[in-house]
Amino acid sequence: QDELHRPAFPYKFKFKFDGCANCCVASIARSDLSFIGTWKDDIRIDQDAVNKYVENDAGYPANAGAFRGSRDWGPLDLEKEVLSLCPHKCMMFKDKKLFIDNPNCTRCMHCINAMPRALKIGKETGCSMLIGAKAPILDGAQMGTLLVPFIEVNPDNDYEAIVDVIEPIWDWWMEEGKNRERVGELIMRQGFQTLLEVTGLKALPQMVQYPRTNPYIFWKEDEVEGGWERDVDEYRKHHLR
Repeated sequence: QDELHRPAFPYKFKFKFDGCANCCVASIARSDLSFIGTWKDDIRIDQDAVNKYVENDAGYPANAGAFRGSRDWGPLDLEKEVLSLCPHKCMMFKDKKLFIDNPNCTRCMHCINAMPRALKIGKETGCSMLIGAKAPILDGAQMGTLLVPFIEVNPDNDYEAIVDVIEPIWDWWMEEGKNRERVGELIMRQGFQTLLEVTGLKALPQMVQYPRTNPYIFWKEDEVEGGWERDVDEYRKHHLR
């Protein structure tokens, strides 16, 4: 009972859940492990509705009418207000058709927010798991880092996949964490690679927050073909003095 009510955590551990990629709850910034709703397949496009937005149809206000008020913002400028604001520039409007390069979409939700009657998320829905967000405690504030890009969520899911990620993180944090050290600070101290070894997850490009600043790469012996041992004579055949 004591282990259930008073786990031996170095500090608090928060979960937060966002229903969609808008992240209105700001779980990406406010929780040690955040779950953000997302989708896996292509964005659904209603081309007729897209053209009604372009033609400034009264029944299709931009942003679902969120910015209507004391001022008339004028008709929706698709190029200026949607296409050019796409972070990865993966959208194009040609011959009255909207095209989206879905593999390069980062699911920022801007286009869906701007034209909710024309664009909808895909049907393969699930959630992403991000780890390490917190307010300043021992170190400065930090945002969550993507740990699991996609987990399918449905009524029949018993969440074993989610539990299998959480439990080894807790065991590692309880063993290695310092007093009042959040899990995000432990990751900063020991490295994201250590976290991946603990969880058994494979490294993915989506996990990279920024290019590495360390010019050196440190390999472990089991990651190097043949290990550390080398035959000097064989080496000299290819590297003569």
